[in-house]
Amino acid sequence: MKILIGGGTGFIGGALTRLLRSKGHEVGHISRRPGAGITWAELAAKGLPSCDAVVNLSGENVLNPLRRWNSEFKEEVVLSRVNPTRALREAIVSAKTPPRVWLLVSGVGYYGPSLTEEYDEDSPGGDSDFFARLVRDWEEAARLPQDTAQLVRQAVVRSGVVLGKEGGAIKQMIWPFWLGLGGAIGSGRQPFPWVHLDDMSGILAHALENESVRGVLNGVAPSVSTNGEFCAALAASLGRPAMLPMPSFVLEAMLGPERAAMLLEGQRVIPKRTLESGYKFRYPQLRAALQNIVS
Repeated sequence: MKILIGGGTGFIGGALTRLLRSKGHEVGHISRRPGAGITWAELAAKGLPSCDAVVNLSGENVLNPLRRWNSEFKEEVVLSRVNPTRALREAIVSAKTPPRVWLLVSGVGYYGPSLTEEYDEDSPGGDSDFFARLVRDWEEAARLPQDTAQLVRQAVVRSGVVLGKEGGAIKQMIWPFWLGLGGAIGSGRQPFPWVHLDDMSGILAHALENESVRGVLNGVAPSVSTNGEFCAALAASLGRPAMLPMPSFVLEAMLGPERAAMLLEGQRVIPKRTLESGYKFRYPQLRAALQNIVS
């Protein structure tokens, strides 16, 4: 299979590229950087190159601590997701021979924050806050018109927090925890929907390769954890204590109240349709996932 990935040089894209190539697939990238594949400008000018599948992983890091949470950055966050997605959808619609598969990676922020509610792929969402509306608009930008949708299989993977050695949340958290300065965020009771990088790339490959996979899959591990449980497990995997919790007001001062809510609230999400589709998790349990990452 010839697969084209938007944002394929990033944390998840790199892992997915390695996995797909190990399985014998041909992988190309769309990137903002010339020389890393075709550019977004070339896609707009020349259209979609011949391929069997298209994946979009593009998007600005919402939790970038170097960026102040203001209207300018919020607009950048939205446009960095919606515009590339819309550009790929239009390229697919315009292609003389469209790809067989169109796969978008969005986020579990679609589901409303709750300490008690449990969400699966059929749960409602998309309207509770900025991030829910962002995912709603992001997924809507990927939706193909009916005539094209009859030819192209569509799937969306709503990702949780991706844990891996080379980036993501662990890269930002590892040194405070290694120094014994880590601890739960806020109350620690908020749900923490996570997935190991190997499983995230595995779910995406599974969705690309299996003709029966359509619609939404939740890209989260089947074991449900809280932020406090995650922080305790990370500290234990490093042989360190987790005794210095981060108060809510400190996080809100660092990230802004709206963005801090992503870490202070959270969603309890289960991968019901992902499991029903036949995907087998390599790391269904948190402690085994973290031990693999920090070893």
